[in-house]
Amino acid sequence: MKIAKSLLSRRTFAGLAGAAIIAVAMPVQSFAADVTIPIIVKDTTSFYWQIVLAGARKAGKDLGVNVPELGAQSESDINGQISILENAVAGKPAAVVIAPTEFKALGKPVDEAAKSVPVVGIDSAADSKSFVSFLTTDNVAGGRIAADGLAAAIKGMTGKEEGEIAIITSLPGVGSLDQRRQGFLDEIKSKYPGLKVVADKYADGQATTGLNIMTDLITANPKLVGVFASNLIMAQGVGQAIAENKLGDKIKVIGFDNDDKTVGFLKSGVLAGLVVQDPYRMGYDGVKTALAASKKEKVPANVDTGANLVTKANMSDPKIDALINPKVK
Repeated sequence: MKIAKSLLSRRTFAGLAGAAIIAVAMPVQSFAADVTIPIIVKDTTSFYWQIVLAGARKAGKDLGVNVPELGAQSESDINGQISILENAVAGKPAAVVIAPTEFKALGKPVDEAAKSVPVVGIDSAADSKSFVSFLTTDNVAGGRIAADGLAAAIKGMTGKEEGEIAIITSLPGVGSLDQRRQGFLDEIKSKYPGLKVVADKYADGQATTGLNIMTDLITANPKLVGVFASNLIMAQGVGQAIAENKLGDKIKVIGFDNDDKTVGFLKSGVLAGLVVQDPYRMGYDGVKTALAASKKEKVPANVDTGANLVTKANMSDPKIDALINPKVK
């Protein structure tokens, strides 16, 4: 009840502010002043999602829109995210921006939400055709980038694109992760016949599990020369295992996404590379697109927000530096 009163008071205040703005002949801002567009991420505790929220927050400030920042405490809390979506829609916002946690499970909830408000998807897909727009990295392309980066790192270490490699996926059934995995495997199969995938593992979304899986792989596969860790949490866990066993010069690892820990691993040679998305843009453009959709404006059905391979060699480039050192606050 307190939340509802808070929202009401903010809307009332915003409405008064809008009236004042009209009085000084600035009607553009008055439309957006009392508009609420919640953004729902997978995990509010993760650095990656904090960057997404920072982008959404900035969009809210620039556009004069209320942007409640919502999400579960873990990417594995699928039911939690569904409840958050249902509650957000019940508040009758102008639109909703969401990064679905799981492809199948979020399909019907997104369909149901879209009956009431425009829904903009970011980052990961859901089993729904109800999104008015979808902004994401081309995750299949991201997986291919990871494969190319891993092959190059292995060649730099051994002089050839050959050897045993592994892939560790954070969670099964997540659209973006499944696509990265598929892109990686397709690229390895089509371009690098000398690289043999000897392990294709799924974790439970926890860095500790990634650490344990990697530790087991080190023991079970003494000829292992490379690993693709398909998201930030797995890159943290795998990187920790490589660091603890001092194997950065013997097993090359490509991760996905970044935070201070994984960038530190990259600088020290524990990781060979990181495929970095543009989560800030996802958050910012997600809110901007949702506002346009709420005004019945035409919006693009799909937007590729891009991905880049970051290595120790290019991490100081201005474009790359802006991606790995975003302004979160």
